[in-house]
Amino acid sequence: MPVDRLLPTEEGADLIALVREIAEKELRPRVDQVEAQAATRDAFPREIFRMFGAAGLMSLPYPLEFGGGEQPYEVYLQVLEELSSVWMAAGLGISVHTLTCYPVASHGSPEQQEALLPDMLSGQTLGAYSLSEPQAGSDIASMTTRARRDGTDYLISGTKSWISHAGHADYYTTFARTSDDGGRGLSCFVVPADAAGLSFGEPEKKMGLHGDTVREVRYDQVRVPADRRIGREGQGMAIALAALDSGRLGIAAGATGLAQGALDLASRYAVEREQFGRPIASNQGLAFLIADMAAAVASARATYLYAARLRDAGRPFSKEAAVAKLVATDAAMKVTTDAVQVLGGAGYTQDFPAERYFREAKVTQIFEGTNQIQRLVIARHTLGM
Repeated sequence: MPVDRLLPTEEGADLIALVREIAEKELRPRVDQVEAQAATRDAFPREIFRMFGAAGLMSLPYPLEFGGGEQPYEVYLQVLEELSSVWMAAGLGISVHTLTCYPVASHGSPEQQEALLPDMLSGQTLGAYSLSEPQAGSDIASMTTRARRDGTDYLISGTKSWISHAGHADYYTTFARTSDDGGRGLSCFVVPADAAGLSFGEPEKKMGLHGDTVREVRYDQVRVPADRRIGREGQGMAIALAALDSGRLGIAAGATGLAQGALDLASRYAVEREQFGRPIASNQGLAFLIADMAAAVASARATYLYAARLRDAGRPFSKEAAVAKLVATDAAMKVTTDAVQVLGGAGYTQDFPAERYFREAKVTQIFEGTNQIQRLVIARHTLGM
């Protein structure tokens, strides 16, 4: 059964109905083939994101004046959940792209917004968020990629790692060091994909999410005009952290969708599969397991929606975003593990998507801030430290 959602507007309800139709008609028939192909070669589903752009799904939380959907985060995140319940890499791709637009939308000058946002938000271009480095993951302030001023330009050199959409994106929202002043020495740039000196490593061979291509991005004296710097020099750390608060909500919503997909699969299987002359769902031990799965999914949804409503109201939500990311991704890991158990031997085969859900869930506890980092954020806010 579809999730019974309480949407704030009729427009939001209509949007969810559209997304459910897209997920069933366009995503579900393709997901297994694309994920299998991408596991052995670089098979990035770019046409999916063009379709999302045409449907207006690549711009939902941004202003109408630049081509956005001007939807509250409460609605946008439920769109991600619906898509991720069918194909996690598709929902994640929209979340990543939305993250790449945030610096321009929130800190760009009017001229930059007018020049860059229409293409970003129309889905005509696809973005990558170029932040992490081989030795600077959770510790953003230790990044070594450097942007050196050269007349009216900057020259960027360094290596970024674990970058979604790398090699397929049209631009790279890039964070680089413009001074040696620790976290206050970082700046933000929008680097076009055709810039000379930009190159990429081989796609990472991952456990799951094969449809989400991840590579190193290498900058070798990449020349970027100064008008592609977003915000002031030294403002990059604040921009990156603010963007990640919203990005973590995208991960929480996607993880909730992944868990919902696993719950739906396990529930159907438990009703249809018979042993000893009756459905296995009639066994109390298994029924209680599914009840716990349902409770975990509902709890995850409640945490991300609460954080989204705070964001929509203009109130602080950093702690709540960390809570949502922690709760939802831990729930995804538990629920997908239990789904494999409900299906038994069938869950361990590729005949059912349970094993894919299980493999995809693990990374949600790692990217956009590990769950250990989320606990640190929550503790600091709670203790006032």
